[in-house]
Amino acid sequence: MLDRTSTPLLDILRQVAQQDSAPFYVPGHKKGSGAPRELLRWWGGEVFRADLTELPQLDNLAAPEGAIAEAQALAAEVFGARRTWFLINGSTAGILAAILATCQTGDKIILPRTAHKSAISGLILSGAIPIFIHPTYDRDWDLPLGISPNAVAAALEAHPDAKAVMVVSPTYQGVCSDIASIADVTRQRDIPLIVDEAHGAHFTFHPDLPTPALEAGADVAIQSTHKVLGALTQASMLHLKGDRIDDLRLDRALQLVQSSSPSYLLMASLDGARQQMATKGHLLMSQTLQLAREARTRLSDIAPLSVLEVPVAQTPGFFDLDPTRLMVKVDRLGINGYDADEILDDRFGVTAELVERRYLAFAISLGNTATDIDRLVEGLRAIARESAPLHLDAGDDLLLEVPGEISHQDAFSPPAMSPRDAFFAPLETVSVSGSIGRLSGELICPYPPGIPVLMPGEEITPTAIEVLQRTRDLGGTITGCCDRNLQTIQVVST
Repeated sequence: MLDRTSTPLLDILRQVAQQDSAPFYVPGHKKGSGAPRELLRWWGGEVFRADLTELPQLDNLAAPEGAIAEAQALAAEVFGARRTWFLINGSTAGILAAILATCQTGDKIILPRTAHKSAISGLILSGAIPIFIHPTYDRDWDLPLGISPNAVAAALEAHPDAKAVMVVSPTYQGVCSDIASIADVTRQRDIPLIVDEAHGAHFTFHPDLPTPALEAGADVAIQSTHKVLGALTQASMLHLKGDRIDDLRLDRALQLVQSSSPSYLLMASLDGARQQMATKGHLLMSQTLQLAREARTRLSDIAPLSVLEVPVAQTPGFFDLDPTRLMVKVDRLGINGYDADEILDDRFGVTAELVERRYLAFAISLGNTATDIDRLVEGLRAIARESAPLHLDAGDDLLLEVPGEISHQDAFSPPAMSPRDAFFAPLETVSVSGSIGRLSGELICPYPPGIPVLMPGEEITPTAIEVLQRTRDLGGTITGCCDRNLQTIQVVST
């Protein structure tokens, strides 16, 4: 039995950082002696003394045998995995590796059209062919949900040669799919289920949270430990359970997509975050859930705001909801989400995690306080008090092409050109109006949440262009396009 209270990597890093030695190894600042003065004044010297390289005592992430191996084993035990890998290139590295470990060029993978852009990068690197499932859609919230077990079963019926299924659960907005039932579907086909659980690393630590993906039957779960727990930004984990994916292929894939000079600060933060949750996780999540409940109750009393809840009637693709992800719809205040976000930030010092046209998303975690909740509630109450309520017509929607439950086989057609082929194809720059009907050569998406509106090899539609232009005009950030003004776009040459 492993000692969950121990922090093997954190301990050895602290020990080596405090040693008196003449460092003739990288990094160049030599434990802070050569660090910029401004950074030393701001950060202090300790962070530089701990910014070390692969010294013998510190183990090696690419071939762990010592402290890193022990820290990863402790993480696997806590999170319910057979094996865990530390990720220092974020969950992006884990998603890339999971696709590379399951798919070769020409192999099919089933995944939601609302997958993160890192999944599309995985398709480009691997040469895999996406079979997209369009998620169910909430028109009132202008919100794509999760995917249903029936949709996965229909996609596999149409493409029985698919090599893997990937699901995003929870979504950026906290919506969870029925992973247990989806796992039953993939298990019948004996293919792996990969879950992008970047926003669900905390699920393990309290029964009032949704069921963790591994516990529900997933083969791989990729978690951003930094997003909702206490690790440093960019520090994540990949958890493996079962034997449908070869450990060696994951090892090899991770060595392709992770830095060969991993940050020990990031890895030590993963070790510390794991120990914190192993010893105090239930208490910390109980406190976090209490804050979230209080925020929900108070905001629900402010008219005409709406707070997202699990539907009373069963809704495909909306099996559960992370109660710590607070979704507040503000469109009936007569302002959009971008305007509300600006007011909250400028006047009340409250910053949302995600801003969309109709709503704001707030991530409540173990680092929040009752004072934070008070500021959030008072800020939104003031906006509601000062705004003129607006009636929205049913036609005032700008939707991505994400229809409801899809079961017909024709819905699961491969793209006109694979993302990899389109990425490496000759491109030409055309006007936005002239791009309609052409194949995109760019991976373009609002960020956050990082869900592509256009990807390489996908036909450009008027709706996609309208979504991008509306997002830009409302103040959103568009990434991946060579022309930030969206006057031109790169398409595959004909």
